[in-house]
Amino acid sequence: MAALPTLIRKKRDGERLEDEEIRSFVRAVTEGTAQQGQIGAMLMAIRLRGMEAGETLALTRAMAGSGRALGWPLAWSGRLVDKHSTGGVGDKVSLALAPALAACGCKVPMISGRGLAHTGGTLDKLEAIPGFRVSLSPQEMCDVLERVGCCIVGQSEELVPADRVLYSLRDVTATVDSLPLITASILSKKAAEQLSALVLDVKFGSAALCPTQESARELAQSLVAVGQRLGIRTAAVLSRMDEPLGHRVGNSLEVLEALECLEGGGPPDLRELVTTLGGLLLWQCGLAEVAEQGRERLGRALDDGSALRTFEAMLEAQGVPPDTARRLCAGTPPQRCQVLGQASVREELPALCGGWVQQVEALPLARVLHELGAGRARAGDPINPRVGAEVLVAAGQRLQEGEPWLRVHHDGALGAGGRRALQAALRLAPGPPRAPRPRLAETILPPAAARGDRP
Repeated sequence: MAALPTLIRKKRDGERLEDEEIRSFVRAVTEGTAQQGQIGAMLMAIRLRGMEAGETLALTRAMAGSGRALGWPLAWSGRLVDKHSTGGVGDKVSLALAPALAACGCKVPMISGRGLAHTGGTLDKLEAIPGFRVSLSPQEMCDVLERVGCCIVGQSEELVPADRVLYSLRDVTATVDSLPLITASILSKKAAEQLSALVLDVKFGSAALCPTQESARELAQSLVAVGQRLGIRTAAVLSRMDEPLGHRVGNSLEVLEALECLEGGGPPDLRELVTTLGGLLLWQCGLAEVAEQGRERLGRALDDGSALRTFEAMLEAQGVPPDTARRLCAGTPPQRCQVLGQASVREELPALCGGWVQQVEALPLARVLHELGAGRARAGDPINPRVGAEVLVAAGQRLQEGEPWLRVHHDGALGAGGRRALQAALRLAPGPPRAPRPRLAETILPPAAARGDRP
């Protein structure tokens, strides 16, 4: 086998790497025999030269095989499902989707991440709940899935160790946006989960990894194609991320909004995304004849209380004291706030002038909340789960000067600069906006499904 510098040179010069050469590189990464400079050089060569579909598949397989794979009872075959989002502002979909899918008969071993930069993390939201444990052993995951049907956990040390090394170096080598590296990072973890079906929420817009719908479509097509070749029934939804999803941003506040969704209420855009993604998964694993039927079934699980009961059972199974889980899931809004705690200051920002709301921009809102402690600059930084904001207006609404449009939850750290940045997130105009563009823009299915099966 060629030495690592030879493989780096080969990819640098635009040549195709053979499957065994890719496996050799991943082995060197996993075993620690590759120097950081060599790994960074290979990442940059891949970023600049790209990879063919076969190379991306080989990289994904090699990364998935770098650690242990999860194993499940044969009886669950065909019903093991998961969802992945490329990250957004106010994205609390997983908190409602996992228990709703479990209530519909799926097994959901959801492996989630933490927030970094301006995007929130599912694990951080759940850890806002006192006692919630995100680290479960494979056997504990199996036990929870047997009893409850779903769990939401962090990536264990044994699962895809190559990805942890490459992921950390992508951030410091400016290779985060590489299509093959994104595809391999996401799907290697899903392959190690031994899934039956996967749905991807690929976001695009000013507060998303993909700036345009075209770039999101390209990523989604790569993910769906490689996922299918891994033997996972894979589909993707492209969703806009220019405005926050729902009305609340920040870890504790997003838990509260997810609970509203689990009760059959909550913001319409959140429910739409939860039921659309869930409907696709129910169709993919044969629990619905078409995706629309799956969507209706998932909506019933939200409306009849079965999804909320499953969420409560998941909380208890993952360490939350039963009385705490009960107060959170069945309590009044003040009782729920008491469980999660509240920031010491809840400050309403008034509109500086009158006009019609065109948009509330997600990115400046998220950046200010990040500075106030809602997010982290690097892995391991502490966060304040009580910091957040509630958007009090919607696009198309007429706003009078002095009328409140945003409620910021903080602990006294919001200064004049932060207020100016937040005010700039509110986009007003003299007249009403055009009809708002739908949150969900497009569905990407594998070629066979697109030709034949009805979604």
